[in-house]
Amino acid sequence: MSDKIGFSLKKITTEQFAIIESAFKEGEDVQFSVNAKYGINEKDKMVAVFVSPAFYQDKKAFLVLEIACHFKIVDDAWESFKNKDKTKLTIPVGFIRHLIMLTIGTARGVLHSRTENTPFNDFLMPTINVTEIVKSGVAFKLGLD
Repeated sequence: MSDKIGFSLKKITTEQFAIIESAFKEGEDVQFSVNAKYGINEKDKMVAVFVSPAFYQDKKAFLVLEIACHFKIVDDAWESFKNKDKTKLTIPVGFIRHLIMLTIGTARGVLHSRTENTPFNDFLMPTINVTEIVKSGVAFKLGLD
C-alpha cells in the first residue's frame, strides 16, 4: 500500500456542546481530558472521527464538546484497507492519527467559536500527542449495513 492515502473532508458535525456554569469555580484547578472514537459508512466509503474534549473541576465537567469530522476515502485506499476475505476493514495507525489530528484542530476552532465573548474562551485545548491516544490501527467488521 502506498504511503499516500487519498481522502477529503466532507462534513463537520457538532454532536454536543455545553457550558455548565454552575460546575465552574473561579480560581480552582482545572483538568482536561479528550477521547476519540470512530465509525465508518461502508456504502459511501466514509470514516467518521469523533473527538470529545472536556474541562473539569473536582471531577465535574463545566465545558463539554463533541465534534465529528467525516472523511471520504478514495476507492483504491478503501479497498486496500480490507482484509483478504473482505470481512474486516483496518485503517492504518498513521492514517487514523492524521485524521484525529485534523479533527482535534477542528474541535479547537469550534470550541473557540462557541465560547467567543464568554469567560470560557480562556480555556484552550492543549497540544495533544495522538501517539499516546492511538496505539494501533482501527478495525471494523464489514457487511453489517
